[in-house]
Amino acid sequence: MTSATGPACKIFKFQDVRSSPDPVFDVKSECLQPSLAPIVVDNGSFQTRAGWACSGDEFACPRLVFKSVAARSRGAARSETQGKVEHPLVLTEAPCNPLHCRQMMSELLFECYGVPQVAYGVDSLFSFYKSNMQCGLKVPHTGLVISSGYHCSHVLPFFNGRLDAFNCKRVNVGGSHTATYMQRLLQLKYPAHQAAITPSRMEELLHHHCYVAVDYQQELEKWRSAEFYEEEVHRMQLPFSGKVAGVFASVEERQEKRVQQLRRLQELNSRHREERFQQDQERLDTLLAVQELLEEGAVEQFHRRLMELNMDSAEELQSYIHKLSISVEQHRLARAEITELEQPMDEGDGLNQMEADLSEESTEPEKADTIQPVFNMAEYHQLFVGTERLRAPEVLFRPSLIGEEQMGLIETLQFVLEQYAPQQQALLAENVFLTGGNLLYPGVKERVERELLAMRPFQSHFKVSHASQPALDAWFGAREWALRNPVGSEGWISRQDYEEKGGEYLSEHCASNIFIPMRISKPTQRSNEVSLATTEHTQDVSTAAGLDSDAAHNPNSGFAGSIE
Repeated sequence: MTSATGPACKIFKFQDVRSSPDPVFDVKSECLQPSLAPIVVDNGSFQTRAGWACSGDEFACPRLVFKSVAARSRGAARSETQGKVEHPLVLTEAPCNPLHCRQMMSELLFECYGVPQVAYGVDSLFSFYKSNMQCGLKVPHTGLVISSGYHCSHVLPFFNGRLDAFNCKRVNVGGSHTATYMQRLLQLKYPAHQAAITPSRMEELLHHHCYVAVDYQQELEKWRSAEFYEEEVHRMQLPFSGKVAGVFASVEERQEKRVQQLRRLQELNSRHREERFQQDQERLDTLLAVQELLEEGAVEQFHRRLMELNMDSAEELQSYIHKLSISVEQHRLARAEITELEQPMDEGDGLNQMEADLSEESTEPEKADTIQPVFNMAEYHQLFVGTERLRAPEVLFRPSLIGEEQMGLIETLQFVLEQYAPQQQALLAENVFLTGGNLLYPGVKERVERELLAMRPFQSHFKVSHASQPALDAWFGAREWALRNPVGSEGWISRQDYEEKGGEYLSEHCASNIFIPMRISKPTQRSNEVSLATTEHTQDVSTAAGLDSDAAHNPNSGFAGSIE
């Protein structure tokens, strides 16, 4: 296991890399002279890499690297492609690619873009080709290639410079499955942060923080130790809004907030008292006006107003007037007292007095705050990635962890080796090559070596090598192949080959699939048409036989018929 050296508490931040528009490059003169340079495209399931097959440090790396996304807006009309590609093209494809897929790709390249030449090759075999060239191995090469991509993984036996397609095996587990499994583990562990645990962040965790355990069970036992956990756990900091109301408030801030709350309550109470005083004063004025009608002798008008006020007699009116008079007088006295209290005291003195009272009340809570632990908001938004660092990549070796009923990489490797004789197994085991973007984990080479040691016979030799850049070596190998094999040589498909041999045609080379031509038999007559033709023929024969028999019994029948 490889871990970064540093403090015991390892806190990391998600990069959250945002996609940017692809740059536009001008075609260099080296790509046009003395001949048109081939374009190398590694069409991966996770990323697509494109560049020029030209000599020079400027063209040593792919110019474009972007995520592979296929989408078309609904209801959008298909626009005609503008422009023509005049450069030859080297394109990667999957192992044992179906003929129908290659036919559609060739038709698109030759008919739509007008590509003059195209060459197809397997991405993992291009990576294997580049590794063998760097190591200086003799041609033809023999080995066993283990590749793992975003959607699936492959075990490819390679004999005498050609792929043994009949014994290739595929495991339907890849980087997307490990990312989904990591997301599920963390969402179950942190249900409050489900929205922040996104697939892109899980892919970042897999690429930078996960590793493959050499011994899975023994490594899990190590994580039971508290010291080991504190040293190896990775804390992933999620973005958060910072200060939350009431969480990081100091004593002064709490006092200020309470002063504001008290001031607001006083203003509300005074406003309510003023509104009640106004209502009582208006009602008292109305009742006094009705009483004046009785004193003036307007008895009918007085009784009419009593009925409007829902009162029965003058005594009831007098009782209401008395109660309202007492209430209005009390409001006036209370207002006068408040005015007398506010006049000698300035606003600052009042606030100071209130703050003093509040400080006395908050003396004990302040002592309590010094004892109680403060809630750490940053730690609340941290993901503690512990055993998940090794549990997610283990899916490659144990697909049963995600409910897949199929063999893992090591079981598939053993199954492929068992298809050969012992001498051939020894040749394959001497050159086991690991490549693919999903095999970037530290410890994957040691894990395969340990499994091969337990699998191979006693004192047998084997060698496991790892691609220097598993995600980019396929493009580097395709570029190296294009530089060593000029356009028109073995492995290239021309426009004439496409028109004569069909879109599924493949010109084989050291890093390509095996071309198995598809034999299409001529369509035969349908069974119903054959039976119908047979029935008609039988009826014609029987009719002719009946006419001959009639003529034999009546020789004059034909003469009579002719006279008539």
